[in-house]
Amino acid sequence: MSARLMTTLLAATVLSGCMSAMQHKSNVGIEDSSQNLTVGTVQKEIRIGMSGSEVATVLGSPNIVTTDEERREVWVYDKVATDVVKSTSNGWVFALLAGGQVSSGAASRSQRTLTVVVKFDDNQRVRDFAYHTSKF
Repeated sequence: MSARLMTTLLAATVLSGCMSAMQHKSNVGIEDSSQNLTVGTVQKEIRIGMSGSEVATVLGSPNIVTTDEERREVWVYDKVATDVVKSTSNGWVFALLAGGQVSSGAASRSQRTLTVVVKFDDNQRVRDFAYHTSKF
């Protein structure tokens, strides 16, 4: 077997099936089940004077429905998301005398919270709203 052919086969064997940790990290996607509830959506879509049905159309159903001290309705949206990204790969490296296993991977875990409070007036129209977001 020629040296060039042997080098080509060795390179193909080493590179096939192996990805770097960064490649794994970029290949992993996370789907957010509550894509319509974001700070941007609240800022862009929620307005004073909206009806409850309009708010529900934009943000979905609230987690908590309660009343304030004057018995006016208050809706609370409280979302917590945990993002976990983990990816690994294993491969074999073949040398002239011995082979060995090579592995690489990446892992990341973070949490995001978004709390939105929508306050309604006596006519069931939005009188005020606020939001708080964090990521850690």
